[in-house]
Amino acid sequence: MKYEKLINQIIDGVGGEDNIQSVTHCMTRLRFVLKDDSKGNTKQVSALPEVVDSVQKGGQFQVIIGTHVSDVYSELIKKYKLDEEQDDEKNSENKSFLNNLLDTISGIFIPIVGVLAGSGMIKAILAVLVNFDLINTESQTYTILFMISDVVFYFLPILLAITASKKFNTNTFLSVIFAAMLVHPTLIGLKEAGEAVQFLGINMTIPTYSSSVVPILLIVFLQSYVEKFAKKISPKAIQVFFVPLVIILITAPIGLIVLGPIGAIFGEYLAVFFTFLDTKVSWLVPTLVGAFAPLFIMTGMHYSLGAAQSVQRATLGYTTILTPGFISSNTAQAAAVFAIALKTKSTKLKALATSCATTAFCGVTEPALYGVTLKLKTPLYATMIAGGLGGLYGGLTGVRAWSAGTSTVFALPIYLGPDNSFVNAIVVVLISAISGFLISFFTYKDDSEQLKEENSTNETNQEEKQEMANKFQVMSPLKGKKISLTEVNDDAFKTGALGKGVAIIPEEGILTSPVKGKVTMLFETKHAIGIVTSDGLEVLMHIGIDTVKLNGNHFESHVKVNDEVTIGQKLITFDTNAIKKEGYDLTTPIIITNSNDYLDVVDTSETTLKREQLLLNIFK
Repeated sequence: MKYEKLINQIIDGVGGEDNIQSVTHCMTRLRFVLKDDSKGNTKQVSALPEVVDSVQKGGQFQVIIGTHVSDVYSELIKKYKLDEEQDDEKNSENKSFLNNLLDTISGIFIPIVGVLAGSGMIKAILAVLVNFDLINTESQTYTILFMISDVVFYFLPILLAITASKKFNTNTFLSVIFAAMLVHPTLIGLKEAGEAVQFLGINMTIPTYSSSVVPILLIVFLQSYVEKFAKKISPKAIQVFFVPLVIILITAPIGLIVLGPIGAIFGEYLAVFFTFLDTKVSWLVPTLVGAFAPLFIMTGMHYSLGAAQSVQRATLGYTTILTPGFISSNTAQAAAVFAIALKTKSTKLKALATSCATTAFCGVTEPALYGVTLKLKTPLYATMIAGGLGGLYGGLTGVRAWSAGTSTVFALPIYLGPDNSFVNAIVVVLISAISGFLISFFTYKDDSEQLKEENSTNETNQEEKQEMANKFQVMSPLKGKKISLTEVNDDAFKTGALGKGVAIIPEEGILTSPVKGKVTMLFETKHAIGIVTSDGLEVLMHIGIDTVKLNGNHFESHVKVNDEVTIGQKLITFDTNAIKKEGYDLTTPIIITNSNDYLDVVDTSETTLKREQLLLNIFK
């Protein structure tokens, strides 16, 4: 291990392995959280030759190393088996099944919440434009914009397959295959044909998988176990194709026949049950729909209820099964999430909740559901309670939707009819909005650990910005292999007498400027050049060892003294073959001649470099 000695010294300086609660790293420093801060010795760690400095602040023991800190960190956690996620796993074991389930779904959605919110905003804007007759739904512009906004929702199973595969630690590409299988045109065609479909002699139920959530999560979860089984039984010689073959042949049929249709099957029974209730106790249906709408969306059961509502509209001329409950739930969710936006002290959550509340208000609730309410839980409960209250009022007053439309405040005119449904629908919206906001506002409390982590992150970002402001970067002027100055066959460079730096064995004869500055020195023999930046950093580049004896032969300069140069600008070209043929070593030192004016000069961890790649960090 390259950094084994350094790591052992650092561990000793922070009080030993047993004193480490967790460790992470930023751009230039290791960040330890210690069990006993008094055991950390900053003087001991700062004295280490490969450590720039160490400090204890913000509840962390910070060891400033340089830009190669990620390599040190990787070796550190590998050797000492330090893992920041262990505590979270222990905590999850103490949670209820429901909480673990909601946390899992929320964790899978977190990476795509941004695109859901962005696409949801486009849908929301389109809904507003349509309701105010500013755009025609028959126009091609509307069609294309709606298609763009709907892509993330239609192909949601594919996006979830990617994030779920990481959550369940299984092959992402196979997960995507199973998700694409659910929305493949062939499967959709079989569904739309209206004929019975059999697979392996078993009758299949083919639900609508676009925008669905639960089916792909169940399939990827199964895949993770099948993959372990396949790897266990597969000979290594044929594992590359045998493992995917076994996974596909087992997971796909079970997914299509059993796991995928689960939500639809339950939805069909639910639709029959709700239709029965609507004829016997009609006020109960909007209440249940208003309360459980978020769960129906998660499982895709709302498609089955939608089909039952279509039958109701065709036979009675109005609907009560889905629409009144959903407008109550959507409004309640928008209000509950808006309450979070107002109350939270987290800047990230405030921005996310504001965006999600806006889209939910316009009828697109997926960003709010998966980005905020499921994750935080209290706004989910507020949504369900408030949605149920609004739905209860709608059921008791017999709210009916007399025409088709979306479940948003902009679509309230669909309740205009021969009764008082329009006025009562407005009251439904007010009840669900007010109760959703109040319940969410007074029950939600910011996660203190999350706020602490966010504040720590903000502090880290400020420190990293300060580090950037307090250092210079020198880029590689050559393409080649980097070596230490101690390996250079010249005592003036090897001892550091001329300053700190590194050397490069060039692969080709082109020397470019490593910094932006002015040429202050150019030997007549063209083998060495010096540049000074506007901040006073002095960089010397010496092409080869003893090449001054060539008297400029095989060298050509492209700049002169006092020329202003930029990073990557060609300075000198030289014939590597001719110089080697004359017996000269081409090792090229790059020296910071005034390195004593700086805290430290830290080279990159890379050994093979291209021109303009980071070479040195110089700390003020």
